[in-house]
Amino acid sequence: MPGRSQRRRPEQSDTTTLGILVTLAHFSHSVMKVLLISANTLNEPYPVYPLGLDYVAEAIAKSHKVKISDLNDLKDFDSIKEVIRNFLPDIIGISIRNIDNTDTIDPKGFIGGYKEIIALIRNCSKSPIVLGGSGFTIFPAEVLEALQADYGIIGEGERFSLLLNAIEKKEDVSSILGVITRGNKAQTPTPLDKSFSAQIDINNSHLKFYLKRGGMLNLQTKRGCNLKCIYCTYPHIEGSRLRLIPPKEVANAALKLQEAGAKYFFITDSAFNCDFSHSREVAQAFIKYGVSIPWGAFFAPKSPPKDYFKIMADAGLTHVEFGTESMSNKMLASYRKPFKINNVFDAHKLANDAGLYVAHYFLLGGPGENADSLKETLSNIDKLDKTVLFFFCGLRIYPHTALYDIALSEGQITKDDNILKPVFYHSESLSSEEIINMVSRHAKGRMNWIIGAGGEKTAKIVSKMFDLGYSGLLWEHLIQ
Repeated sequence: MPGRSQRRRPEQSDTTTLGILVTLAHFSHSVMKVLLISANTLNEPYPVYPLGLDYVAEAIAKSHKVKISDLNDLKDFDSIKEVIRNFLPDIIGISIRNIDNTDTIDPKGFIGGYKEIIALIRNCSKSPIVLGGSGFTIFPAEVLEALQADYGIIGEGERFSLLLNAIEKKEDVSSILGVITRGNKAQTPTPLDKSFSAQIDINNSHLKFYLKRGGMLNLQTKRGCNLKCIYCTYPHIEGSRLRLIPPKEVANAALKLQEAGAKYFFITDSAFNCDFSHSREVAQAFIKYGVSIPWGAFFAPKSPPKDYFKIMADAGLTHVEFGTESMSNKMLASYRKPFKINNVFDAHKLANDAGLYVAHYFLLGGPGENADSLKETLSNIDKLDKTVLFFFCGLRIYPHTALYDIALSEGQITKDDNILKPVFYHSESLSSEEIINMVSRHAKGRMNWIIGAGGEKTAKIVSKMFDLGYSGLLWEHLIQ
């Protein structure tokens, strides 16, 4: 999922579970005030709506007073102080979506920025801080210790309700699977087996921020990923079993986004077509219930049923992002992808024939990559017409992945290495610089060949287009 997630035993801090319970012992009321903060400020190439907090809010709002604040919406970090002084939260949850930008060209880690946020909060509030989110789930113990927060929620944020209940009842939280405190070992919980729904509050200022900045909101149709790609963290974060949301519920959620003023939505599933039947039923539900705004999704380039993309287009799909990764069968096998080159060409043609905008994402430099496999990939890419191509040269190594084990076995990392900072897998035959040079020479200045996410320059261009009233992903303007 490129562009889409990642030992020392920490010393026991003085902010133990017991100490926190003492801090909260003054609560005599049953309704706690919970402030949820989206800490993600990575806006390259565009800002991403924090959908996860809507699910958390829905899970706890019936019993508690909830407020969501988004750092993309606030003027600066210092604005957090004003939010806290006005709301006076009893407990503060912080969503950690990204640990770094996964970009080998210009790697950036975000832990330092998160530390600054925590320091600002500590300066104006004694309320306990709870961390969660996809980035946190990849490195729970390490991030909790680095940021000196009080609790962490591993996996799905709806578990926050279990933590709040335990705190109110002054119970030991250590028995709650998926909740971690500093100095304790992280235990990955079993994915929740329940229905999921998100709270869409049209009065939230952060919602209005995204409506003004491109009008793009997010939607989820399933959780979990049953693919086995060696580099991907989705199965660890959401589980390897698909948990499908009923198509009618997905359509109703899409209608809420539409009614809230969204001009576009993106489906955040690891791959929308992991289950062809379910994704087709979702599209048919969009048609049946009157979803009328355009949308996009991430797809595995598997050979679909012949009418699949036609149905998707009729349901409003405009943008297809294929996680293709390579156009060498040897490398696709190395990455454990569930398709081959011929499947990529099939999917590409059918999507184009349906009148859809098509992009392919490539991950170059994985185990086994050499000059011959890269030349094969570049040669086959030339056969893809009417598309945009995004190249990521180097694979970020995350724990809980097969790539981590491969890097260990090859001696590229050790179990004692701190990979919280960006660490990338390097092919034994090609350096990242050589890969970038080969791709750049082959691109010959073509505008639809993009190396990396585009950086700040692309983000500024996208921002200007949003100011002019454009909406959605916008990469279709680069198609050649």
